[in-house]
Amino acid sequence: MATLVWEYLREYENEREDILNAVETVFGSGRLVLAESVRAFEEEFAAYHGLPHCVGVDNGTNAIKLGLQAIGVKPGDEVITVSNTAAPTVLAIDGVGATPVFVDVHRENYLMDVDQVEAAITPRTRCLLPVHLYGQCVDMAPLEAIAAKHDLVILEDCAQAHGARHHGRLAGTMGKAAGFSFYPTKVLGAYGDGGATVTSDEVTEQNLRRLRYYGMEQTYYVVETPGHNSRLDEVHAEILRRKLRRLDQYIAGRRDVAARYAEGLGDTELVLPALAEGNDHVYYVYVVRHPRRDDIIEALKAYDIHLNISYPWPVHTMTGFAHLGYEKGRLPVTEELAGEIFSLPMYPSLPSGVQDKVISAVREVLSAL
Repeated sequence: MATLVWEYLREYENEREDILNAVETVFGSGRLVLAESVRAFEEEFAAYHGLPHCVGVDNGTNAIKLGLQAIGVKPGDEVITVSNTAAPTVLAIDGVGATPVFVDVHRENYLMDVDQVEAAITPRTRCLLPVHLYGQCVDMAPLEAIAAKHDLVILEDCAQAHGARHHGRLAGTMGKAAGFSFYPTKVLGAYGDGGATVTSDEVTEQNLRRLRYYGMEQTYYVVETPGHNSRLDEVHAEILRRKLRRLDQYIAGRRDVAARYAEGLGDTELVLPALAEGNDHVYYVYVVRHPRRDDIIEALKAYDIHLNISYPWPVHTMTGFAHLGYEKGRLPVTEELAGEIFSLPMYPSLPSGVQDKVISAVREVLSAL
């Protein structure tokens, strides 16, 4: 069997009875849309974060998009974020009619370089959107200080950081709102698309509930403000309820895999993930670096090991965002990393034997370069 960066079948086999029971629970309830499972998951996910509000939506992109709208970001506003992220982060900004403004990242940990943020602020800046990337958090204290100084709002992109902590604070609890994805690969993943936005602000929560349901509030037949059809599915919500109880177990499993990689590859020329100060990493992906990345990935195919790159094309270099006018060299660290980073297999149910195979193959490939 090929070795892939991620697969769900082993986890499904271990949890099959609970997952199928979740499906039966929903199908036997008589309610399939915005019913008990969504309500319960929202309450439980909010409680996990120590927050009063969670609104389930259909995917992580809309968790950010609706979050931006709910906190007051409007067409013509600017939102400061990074280009070393999945395109949906930026598509969400574009989707509300705002303009993404990029700052570079740290070479060591690939996270937003907060020292560059203040220089990027203009009179049109409305929101700061830090991406808690690969499983660990952006340095939030100075970002919060900048936001307070310039009267800006913070929306956290937590798609890759379920359960991650920064100086003891959970990802998703450090801004006015935060968007999460429950795509199957995530630290907390459904069996299809799903997302949620959390907030401590009641007005933001009310805006989110209206926006996800066509802009309707009092009755299905009256649109109070133009919204979206963006509801979390009952089946996925019930599955997520069950999996949320195991989230800390999943994180522990990912950390065990990361520790094994560190032990097996720490003496090689591969640059392993660097833990930023104050962070508790959840290792959504295990991103490593090497200047001959492409040669390594190609050579590993002979071992039936197939790896991914997160991300080979920074968002500012994509043709779909050429209108933003970012020339090559504008974000030098982001562009350098795009040619060197790649991901080793990472998921809690990754067998130790498979991981040993990956470590051995990587060492052999590196020695042959």
